[in-house]
Amino acid sequence: MEFIATAKIGLESTVAFQLHKLGILDTETLDARVKFSGGYTEMTKALLWLRTAERLLMTVAVFHADSFEALFEQTKAIDWKRYLTPKTRIHVNGKSAKSTLFSVSDCQSIVKKAIVESLKASYRVQTVPETEEEVIIEVGILRDEVTIALDCCGAGLSRRGYRTYNVAAPLSETLGAGLILLSRFFPDTPLIDPMCGSGTIPIEAAMIANNIAPSQNRSFAAEQWRFIDRNLFATAREEALDLQRHEKLEILGSDIDPHCIDLCKKHAKKAGVMVNWNVRPVSELATEWSHGVLICNPPYGERLSDKQEVKKLYRQMRTVFDRLPDWQINIITASREFESIYGKPANRRRKLSNGGMPCTLYQFNPQKSETND
Repeated sequence: MEFIATAKIGLESTVAFQLHKLGILDTETLDARVKFSGGYTEMTKALLWLRTAERLLMTVAVFHADSFEALFEQTKAIDWKRYLTPKTRIHVNGKSAKSTLFSVSDCQSIVKKAIVESLKASYRVQTVPETEEEVIIEVGILRDEVTIALDCCGAGLSRRGYRTYNVAAPLSETLGAGLILLSRFFPDTPLIDPMCGSGTIPIEAAMIANNIAPSQNRSFAAEQWRFIDRNLFATAREEALDLQRHEKLEILGSDIDPHCIDLCKKHAKKAGVMVNWNVRPVSELATEWSHGVLICNPPYGERLSDKQEVKKLYRQMRTVFDRLPDWQINIITASREFESIYGKPANRRRKLSNGGMPCTLYQFNPQKSETND
């Protein structure tokens, strides 16, 4: 079978890397998605362990359609009896880009009608009552190529279950994990987030360091599928628990807002990790750790009234972070002027997206490594 792990633009390589670590080697990396082959065991592992994927889909069919009639007939021809019963509640999501069939709502309606007609014929019934478990069907059309898939997740994979309280403009768990993986963080490396907000980056780092499966404590839509062995999930969760570590971690999250730190402590407890937390402004950042990784998601200054304050913060960050010459500095922002305001060119830049907003991850090497280069 073929699966599709969707991802934010810029994080595709991290998804492929995680799949390879799971022993899933037959992968193809495309824009905003990674395809891979496998069975239900591989699907279950991917659901539990993918830290930076947004969703996991199981491909049912791929075909060309440039008319509603072609979409209807080819969808109806799929063996839906393999996946659904007449009582299955059918929910169809859709998207279309650069295609003749551009009306997403019409495509969703036609696909739903085709599935219902297929089930009626297969089961020899007059009605499809849809009174039992829900199955979510995804229809994606790109350049007139239609992909029909089952949504394995339900809620997106960023919903780990530990973040029950939020602050303004929270960083998603998948993006937080992506920043950590892109920063060359290792479990024995100290990590600091000096503007930690609701704690996503320190908590995700602690989960990575302790090898905690990110989706260990949540459920998935695929667990309700009647056509797979549900014991697969219980077995995979037991194996994941056996792989957890319980190391003392050198991870620190700090923020100027005491309310944020209170939330961080609650989220960390729910995630089952131990992290150091401090209430302090970035100007007072200090550490006894000689080297490590610093990651932060500062305010972007999108509102005109905030721009001057944000510029002042960015200049202050440069002064403070220069006190950490042996640290890898990673800063994500939507500001196109960041490097000129910060006063230093980054060694690496990666285009990302935060909440639909185009951003860049600026990465600055430790001064020692720059000297050695």
